[in-house]
Amino acid sequence: MAPRILVVDDEEGIRFTFNTFLSREGYEVLTAASYPAGLEMLSVGEIDLVFADIILEGHEGTEILKEVKKRGMTCPVIMITGQPNVDSAAESVRQGAFDYLPKPVQKETLLRAAKMALGHKRLLEEKERVEREREQYRKNLKAIFRSIKDAIITVDNDMRVIEANEATADICGVKPEDIIGKPYKEGMVQCQISCLSDIEEIIGRREEIREQRIQCTYSVKPGRVVVLNGSPLLDSEDHVSGAVLTIRDVTRLNELERELKERYHFKNIIGKSTRMQEIFRLIEDLGQTDTTVLITGESGTGKEVVAKALHHSGPRAQKQMVSVNCSALAETLLESELFGHVKGAFTGAVAAKKGRFQMADGGTIFLDEIGEVSPLIQLKLLRVLQEKEFERVGESTTLKADVRVIAATNRDLKESVKAGSFREDLFYRLKVVEISVPPLRERVEDIPLLIDHFRARFNKVFEKNILGIHADVLELFMRYPWPGNVRELEHALEHSFVLCHEETILPRHIPAEIAKWSAWKNESVKREPASDVDAISTALRKSGWNKARAARILGVSRQTLYRKLKEYNIPLPDGFESRGTEM
Repeated sequence: MAPRILVVDDEEGIRFTFNTFLSREGYEVLTAASYPAGLEMLSVGEIDLVFADIILEGHEGTEILKEVKKRGMTCPVIMITGQPNVDSAAESVRQGAFDYLPKPVQKETLLRAAKMALGHKRLLEEKERVEREREQYRKNLKAIFRSIKDAIITVDNDMRVIEANEATADICGVKPEDIIGKPYKEGMVQCQISCLSDIEEIIGRREEIREQRIQCTYSVKPGRVVVLNGSPLLDSEDHVSGAVLTIRDVTRLNELERELKERYHFKNIIGKSTRMQEIFRLIEDLGQTDTTVLITGESGTGKEVVAKALHHSGPRAQKQMVSVNCSALAETLLESELFGHVKGAFTGAVAAKKGRFQMADGGTIFLDEIGEVSPLIQLKLLRVLQEKEFERVGESTTLKADVRVIAATNRDLKESVKAGSFREDLFYRLKVVEISVPPLRERVEDIPLLIDHFRARFNKVFEKNILGIHADVLELFMRYPWPGNVRELEHALEHSFVLCHEETILPRHIPAEIAKWSAWKNESVKREPASDVDAISTALRKSGWNKARAARILGVSRQTLYRKLKEYNIPLPDGFESRGTEM
């Protein structure tokens, strides 16, 4: 759209000349012969430039200028004078005229003045547009700042506060207007400024901080935990000009995380699965009692950890817990270890020795691998459980011990009782309450928690900063049967930490047997689908007729395998009908 120019002059020749010259340049020209006509023309629409004679009949051209200013119009005004002098020129410019032209006006002078005035108007309009946008941006930014619950504080290189949002009052205890313009140290009067070093580090080292959790020292809200995020502010030359810091209150989240961690990490036992949560509740119930407990489960499932949790959950926690591995010693040595001996009781007994039951007096004794002890030791243990008394080897004096007994085994003691290798009366004395610790393959949802637990531990041991494991590794770990259970998982991660020099554990870092098992399983599943009798029979023979292992070979659940056995009426050899778990 062509710029619109208004010419106000009482000389018809001037109006005609201006109209001719300006129209030829593509401008839209309006003319007025008097001051009232000029005022009327100012109202017809947007005017981009005004030429006004400095002397109009009964009026002065500067009155047009004043009216333009009064109406808030942005169009420049150029005065035309037939009697130019310094005073009149200076006065018109002082009142806001863009320029003035003496009569007679030359074409080139007119067009040059119009071009310059319109260019000036465009610059003013662009400046106003930028300022409006900047003001709108500032208002939007303030609205955003008001809506954010995090405290946002910006400082310059001298650590003087440039800006702060309203959330600063709640989180830091200071109103924005009380700290803006002040040094950060002076403004943050409600706390010990535990975040000061972080801001200084952002400026000094030009580094961002991300999700840094610290204990807030705001005196009104002790124990508060906040998370800091910050970035350096850069000027047009990419130099650091200050820093912006956000402070988020995560006290409630921290409490929930702690509660959740305590729920999933009970007395150093880790697990969120239903089976493990049931064990946690059972330990809590047994903690305040002296009930004898039998802990069963496969090797590596964490039976000793459960025993320690039982001990530390009750009143005996202040006393000692003594552990004995019953499978590690021969009968005579185990008897001496458990009950003690006197000097000369047997060859090599050069001095009297206190037994583990005496050492555990007032506390707990943990008898690991209880299913391995001989009939003689079983008899002596039965007496201790019944009478709370025993004799040292080589001595007839009866001793007493106030001891809680916790035993553990990876054997099926019921089968041992049936076979005659374990006393039935001792079995029932030990199994007042049984805690069955599930194998890791039956609580795979706990594997990510265990991985994170061991990762944190091994990062300290190996002085590394491994952030996690690759998704492919997690998938392998979730599918692997873990015959060594939690202990095997721990060793697999330790192996990976030795080999890994990156931030993430990759498939090439894990033990070869786990990776090879996965490849073999995938091949077996492809080769042996559980859709026909031959495939199922082959898998059963390969597994030694162990249905749990056969199901893993076939890549199906045990329930699916049981259903297909019944569907196809596949017979099992004698003695294998009830064998369904890993032996």
